[in-house]
Amino acid sequence: MSLTLAPDDIVRTHAEASANAREPLIVLEPLRLFLAAQGLDAPDDLGATPIGEGHSNATFLLSTGVVLRRPPRGPLPPSAHDVLREARLLRALESTPVRVPKVLAVCDDASVIGTPFYVMERVAGEVITDAIPAALDTPGQRRRIAGQLIEALVELHGIDWARIGLEGFGKPTGYLERQLRRFTGLWQHNRTRELPQIEEVGRWLAANMPSSPPATIVHGDFRLGNTMFAADAPARLVAIFDWEMATIGDPLADVGYMLMQWTQPGDALGKFNAHNVTLRPGFPTRAELTALYEERSGRSVQALDWYVTLALWKAVVFMEGNYKRALAGSVDDPYLRSFGDGVVEIAERALAVTRDGF
Repeated sequence: MSLTLAPDDIVRTHAEASANAREPLIVLEPLRLFLAAQGLDAPDDLGATPIGEGHSNATFLLSTGVVLRRPPRGPLPPSAHDVLREARLLRALESTPVRVPKVLAVCDDASVIGTPFYVMERVAGEVITDAIPAALDTPGQRRRIAGQLIEALVELHGIDWARIGLEGFGKPTGYLERQLRRFTGLWQHNRTRELPQIEEVGRWLAANMPSSPPATIVHGDFRLGNTMFAADAPARLVAIFDWEMATIGDPLADVGYMLMQWTQPGDALGKFNAHNVTLRPGFPTRAELTALYEERSGRSVQALDWYVTLALWKAVVFMEGNYKRALAGSVDDPYLRSFGDGVVEIAERALAVTRDGF
């Protein structure tokens, strides 16, 4: 799925942009000059096409075969959607086994297209959301997809982040406390209405906070839909995407988030269970997925209900922010306009986990 392109999203020049009510997402001519200065292909007829689900940072495939990533239009919370920080992490991970695309150029000059951005290589493969590549759509390959997902997460959590130059990228202690503070603040910034469920879940999280294991790199949005697989068998995870939430912190937060997104037979599916391919035979249950992570990482997953609740609570805060941007007219994605109901649905789900478990 890709973004619907509005007439003012991509313009040729800043002069053309000035005639529109909204800021553009791409300004092609200054972008072309930047690419040329970086030694990248920069033809006169440079074009751009939106790719990905597009509900957070915006991603474009340029006609030269590279990918550009930039923040969405505002209003944006402070420190959110920091693509320069994301690019720093990707460059640090290039020397490791972690499966990331190569960053080709970084631009911190907002005058080029209106915001900082970076350019990375395009990785060939398929993102598994609503469908599975035909060669991988068998019970055996589905189980292997899950195994690859866990293997990639274990690789990430095993990286010595200080050795690869990520000192200062995040604080190795107090991660969970900071998460609660940050997302409480983001809720105050993003909220469009009163939702007492959010405050109740926040209080429960604060009152039941577990002790964290030693800190690792945390992706922050780790799920099947943020990875890419080669289209042919055997199943091979070739890239992990969407690193804007990454930091140094509690690795079990990634496990909780992954499990929050993983459906299994018997689940009560709501309107906003977006991708349910994991219901198909061959995919492991959440308990089996957790056991596989524990086996391969050597790290015990404790307080699972707490980490899943945290993931749901954070998802609510983000969904409300996207819904707010849709109400403000800064994004044209009709799916985001439906997030008003989605926020309530996920908030009720989070509250249910605090009372009945996951």
